Amino acid sequence: MDGHVWLAYFVASWLIALSPGSGAVLSMSHGLSYGLRQTTATIAGLQIGLAAILLVAGAGVGALLLASTTAFMVVKVLGAGYLIWLGIKQWRARVDGPPTARGAPAEPPHLSLRQRIARGALTNATNPKGIVFMVAVLPQFIDPRRPLAWQLAILLVTTVAVDTVVMHGYALLASRLRALLRSAHARRAQNRVFGGVLVAMGASLLTVDRVAKVG
Repeated sequence: MDGHVWLAYFVASWLIALSPGSGAVLSMSHGLSYGLRQTTATIAGLQIGLAAILLVAGAGVGALLLASTTAFMVVKVLGAGYLIWLGIKQWRARVDGPPTARGAPAEPPHLSLRQRIARGALTNATNPKGIVFMVAVLPQFIDPRRPLAWQLAILLVTTVAVDTVVMHGYALLASRLRALLRSAHARRAQNRVFGGVLVAMGASLLTVDRVAKVG
C-alpha cells in the first residue's frame, strides 16, 4: 500500500470515528455509568465488532450480504432490534438504591467484564451502516494487484487504532461529568437521554438501504 493511500485512509478513519454513532453513544453512556477504566472493556468489544465488519467486507462477504435482499434485511433487523433493546433497557434502568458511605446514591449495577465486551462487540457487529460503509469505502483503498491480506491488515490496524482513541475520548469526556450526575434524578435523566438516542438510532437503521440501490 502506497504511503499517500494510507494517509488518505488514516484521515478518513478519523472523520468516520468522530462522527456520532451507536459506538460513541455506548462509550459515553458507559463512561458516565462506570468511568473510563471500566469502559475500556466496552471499547475493546466495539473494536472486535468493527474488526469483524472490516474483515467480512474486505473478504467479499459483505458484498454478498448487500447483494442479497433477504440477508441484508436480516442483518438490518437484528442490528436495529439490538440497539432498540439496549435503549429500552437503559431507559428503564433503576437508579434508586441505598446511599453510599459519603451520602451519594449508589452506583448502578455493573455489567461484568464479559458483558461489557459482548455489548460493545454486538453493537458494532450488527450495525448494517458499518457493512454498507465498509463495502463502499474499502475498495477505494485496496490495490487488486497486491496481496489482499496485507492490505486488509494495514487497514484493520489503522481503523481499530483510530477508533480506540476516539472512543476513549468520548468515554473520558463523559466520565468527567460523573460528579455532576450523582443524584438519582440526574442519573435517571442520563439513562433516558442515552436510552432514547439508542432507540432512535436503532429505528434509523431500518431506513438503511443497500449500496446497490443507493448508487
